[in-house]
Amino acid sequence: MHDITLPPRLEEIVADFSELEGREKLELLLEYAERFPSLSEQSNSDRQAIEPIPECMTPVFLKAELVDGGLEFAFDIPPESPTVRGYASIFAEGLHHLTPEQVLVIPNDFYLRMGLEKVLSSQRLNGMAAILAHIKAQAVRFMAQDSA
Repeated sequence: MHDITLPPRLEEIVADFSELEGREKLELLLEYAERFPSLSEQSNSDRQAIEPIPECMTPVFLKAELVDGGLEFAFDIPPESPTVRGYASIFAEGLHHLTPEQVLVIPNDFYLRMGLEKVLSSQRLNGMAAILAHIKAQAVRFMAQDSA
């Protein structure tokens, strides 16, 4: 694992999970799922430029926007997928308003520090990695647009 310091809010989230044991980790993940920032709650005009994340077994769609130099994320994920909705909520909250450059330095395996591999299958954890990969791809696109 990496020794790179995570952005403050993401570090808090990781620390919260790492302090919990077993079922408590799942319960916290479900709490994040309950406060999930769904695209379906936004107007249809806000649904432009959503990107599918085909690596996830659950249908996952990501929308990233650059607002005043910081990234904001919204997702469209079915309600019957609380684990993935929890991941999305963690990303939306933990990466909220970071610059694209800040997003790109987040270690690809940062979530291992949360200890979720103790309570979730590797297939489920692959979903978290896939979402992060697409978030980073969006960050790269915004950087390229900014330099053009």
